[in-house]
Amino acid sequence: MKPTVITKTCKLPDGREITIETGKLARQADGSVVLRMGNTMLLATVVANQEAKEGADFLPLSVDYQEKFASTGKIPGGFLKREGRLSDYEILISRLIDRAIRPLFPDDYHAETQVNIQLISGDFNALPDSLAAFAASAALSVSDIPFQGPISEVRVARVDGQYVINPTLEQKEKADLDFIVAASIENILMVEGECKEISEADMLQALKLAHEAIKTQCQLQIELSEAVGKTVKRTYDHEAKDEALRDELHKLLYDKVYAVAQKQLKSKHDRAELFSQIVDEYLASLPEDTTINKDLVKKYYHDIHKKACRDLVLNEKVRLDGRKTTEIRPIWSEVDYLPSAHGSAIFTRGETQSLTTATLGTKLDEQMIDGAMFDGNNKFILHYNFPGFSTGEVKPNRGPGRREVGHGNLAMRSLKQVLPNLAESPYTIRVVSDILESNGSSSMATVCAGSLALMDAGIQISSPVSGIAMGMISDSKTGKYAILSDILGDEDHLGDMDFKVTGTEKGITACQMDLKVDGLTYEVLSEALHQAKEGRLHILNEMKKTLAMPKPDLKPHAPRAVTITIDKELIGAVIGPGGKVVQDIQKTTGATVVIEEVGNKGLVNIFATDQAIMDAAVKRVKAIVAVPEVGEVYSGVVKSIMPFGAFVEFMPGKDGLLHISEIKWERLETMDGVLEVGEEVKVKLIEIDKKTGKFRLSRKVLLPKAPKKEETPSA
Repeated sequence: MKPTVITKTCKLPDGREITIETGKLARQADGSVVLRMGNTMLLATVVANQEAKEGADFLPLSVDYQEKFASTGKIPGGFLKREGRLSDYEILISRLIDRAIRPLFPDDYHAETQVNIQLISGDFNALPDSLAAFAASAALSVSDIPFQGPISEVRVARVDGQYVINPTLEQKEKADLDFIVAASIENILMVEGECKEISEADMLQALKLAHEAIKTQCQLQIELSEAVGKTVKRTYDHEAKDEALRDELHKLLYDKVYAVAQKQLKSKHDRAELFSQIVDEYLASLPEDTTINKDLVKKYYHDIHKKACRDLVLNEKVRLDGRKTTEIRPIWSEVDYLPSAHGSAIFTRGETQSLTTATLGTKLDEQMIDGAMFDGNNKFILHYNFPGFSTGEVKPNRGPGRREVGHGNLAMRSLKQVLPNLAESPYTIRVVSDILESNGSSSMATVCAGSLALMDAGIQISSPVSGIAMGMISDSKTGKYAILSDILGDEDHLGDMDFKVTGTEKGITACQMDLKVDGLTYEVLSEALHQAKEGRLHILNEMKKTLAMPKPDLKPHAPRAVTITIDKELIGAVIGPGGKVVQDIQKTTGATVVIEEVGNKGLVNIFATDQAIMDAAVKRVKAIVAVPEVGEVYSGVVKSIMPFGAFVEFMPGKDGLLHISEIKWERLETMDGVLEVGEEVKVKLIEIDKKTGKFRLSRKVLLPKAPKKEETPSA
């Protein structure tokens, strides 16, 4: 039986169409759609259990975006030749979707829910990362799963001064501003992106244009939901409730919690201990045969704790650690802490600390990228590590999670804008941030420490970069709000906004924003951006007290690089048969030699940590690629002897004939005893045959000419 397919179409501001159809594929999922723009097609499905697991008090939501290699006519690399664990790129897109949709599920909905988005056809003129959340929200819209959407995401870029929604890959690569923006019809929910030192006004303009495009896409989903008949969502009851207990606990415990918050303790562990004592004492006071649900007590206490801490900020304009809303925690930093690293820095702000290293590698250290949409090599790598001890917890070390991948990517985007031109640099650069203490803003500590480590390594970045995490606490009933600079971990958890901004003195280089509340106006957002700028510049000034600009040279033990440009035809001569020549250069000199073809030229990149090693390797390479010149004198080696002369290798791989008549001024009748194979001999190149390219050498022209004997007069 042919399926009943429902299709809806909307347009981008430039007239390009996006089509969503449902009812054809994956019909056993609770909701499924196929989104198409150009030749890009995404299959989005969503499935949720009817009931929550016993004791669940959160939403077990998983969001996975995966690109099928067949979508762009490729076969995966590796031994298995099949799609495996998600790549970092796929994880980052999964996070973009997750962060946009997660806040819009009801707080009391706890059924396990899974959202899958698959790229089934790819097109570089319609990049899938800016369409994936649109597809996910549409799949939720045609299901009966409770979801307070719809939402959508678009990419906004600025190309040659003009803003473009969902640009092509070519346009994206030319852009000086590149943001992914998620929003509902009413509110912006999430922002992620990078830019080349733009102003706060430029950023706000980009967000407004993106939101206008999103409104159209949300309206399409409303129409699609109505056409499918899924406007009424399923009923559920996933939480035990006891309103009388909630009210009683509020009366008993709120003032106690507020009093602890008022203490304005600097240490998060001291605060946590006092807050825990309140609920522990209450639970201990209950009789053994109590019928009170202790799990509900803990849940309601969490709500009381959250409200008391928020009220403190809104009522008294002071924060848990005693700071004013605009105040930054104390900062100290240090560079060159690790003697064997190429560059290192410690950056500490309050109870958050990053130890970061910068390492210089060769082209052989480039990261290989093997994806359905993108492949190639990456010359700038930034890794962020968040071990359990940084928060005083016991955690298994099982590799980076999605949060670590996301935080590392944000820091990488922030610092990438100020690096020297990587396309022209022989180096691969790896920055690693190890978070040693954490109480909020560890990703921003990574940006600050990364900037210092790069400068300590002698990498000539154009400007130092700093970062700050902003928060907000608001009350929709009273209209009160407070914007917080340099938020604590508690303020991130208890607040309505997490807004990270990085940049130089000139402007913003990257941002990441997540909102947990409706109704954030552009006026409030503008206020947050300008408050962030003040904090960011304060942090930058503190960093400059440690190191204001890049060190003039690399560390003595860092690899120096020399690049020799050669003719394309000479690449083979440097490599040698089966790589023998280049391998011998590396073995005998100790240098690392990397050869690549760029355009119509060859680039020989030589890396060494010692000047003598570098000089020896450069000499070897130059000798191979040098072009013989008539009139030049060379030190050669006799390779073979013939009756008519000797063949001398005067340059690597180049032999010339030293004729018997060119060896000495005196006439030689035979080659016997004149030269030996392996003997070194100085020769001058006197001719290159234009037809054959053969070389004629002379030794005698370098020798003094014997004077002519005077004739004896006849008797």
